[in-house]
Amino acid sequence: MAATSASLQSIPTSFKLSAIKASKLLPPNLLSFNNSNNPLFTQKLTAAPGTQRTFTVRNQTNPTESSRPTKVHELCVYEMNEGDRGSPAYLRLGQKPVNSLGDLVPFSNKVYSADLKTRLGITAGICILIRNIPEKKGDRYEASYSFHLGEYGQISVQGAYLTTEETYLCITGGTGIFAGAYGQVKLQQLVFPFKLFYTFYLQGLAADLPPELLVTPVPPSPDVQASPAAKAAEPGATCRNFTD
Repeated sequence: MAATSASLQSIPTSFKLSAIKASKLLPPNLLSFNNSNNPLFTQKLTAAPGTQRTFTVRNQTNPTESSRPTKVHELCVYEMNEGDRGSPAYLRLGQKPVNSLGDLVPFSNKVYSADLKTRLGITAGICILIRNIPEKKGDRYEASYSFHLGEYGQISVQGAYLTTEETYLCITGGTGIFAGAYGQVKLQQLVFPFKLFYTFYLQGLAADLPPELLVTPVPPSPDVQASPAAKAAEPGATCRNFTD
């Protein structure tokens, strides 16, 4: 109590007088913050007649979300395992004699244009085995990998990869002409694990794809082969600075 009295005595007289005056001038219901009906906090602010203005509230979580391009750009490519890259490597982390949960499959294959006349680059990534499906003689993986396409840039994808059927993966980003990419890609398994056909549905791109990528696809089938010139990476049969 002595300490309290000393504290009160230390308050300047001018401050005490100001507080007393304020308490006399303000209505009692404005002096308490506990009063939920306090008009000081519940009063609606309105503009004077003839001065009303409108405003827009922007989403600050991602202010540029609404400005992302939504046009869909379709791109088709082939992925080929030609047995010369040591791919895939099968790591049996599940420690079982058969494919089992946790096994890892790092891989890297060659990528060709949809008409199979141009070497574009490679795929590079890893698959994690989620489930072995013996009745279908296949597996379900969770895949995360990228398409490295020389000076065009790269496209990254992630999602389910089933070795026995057509699947869709999400496009998680890109670089170069694919910067800002999102959307999905359809994966068609032609010959596991040697031949695959992809149809990208790209969104978020700043410009249209170059004509050299928009070639007429060779119809997907187990018998397709890249042209000899593209396989040999001869001049004129590769994109600029193709990824090897």
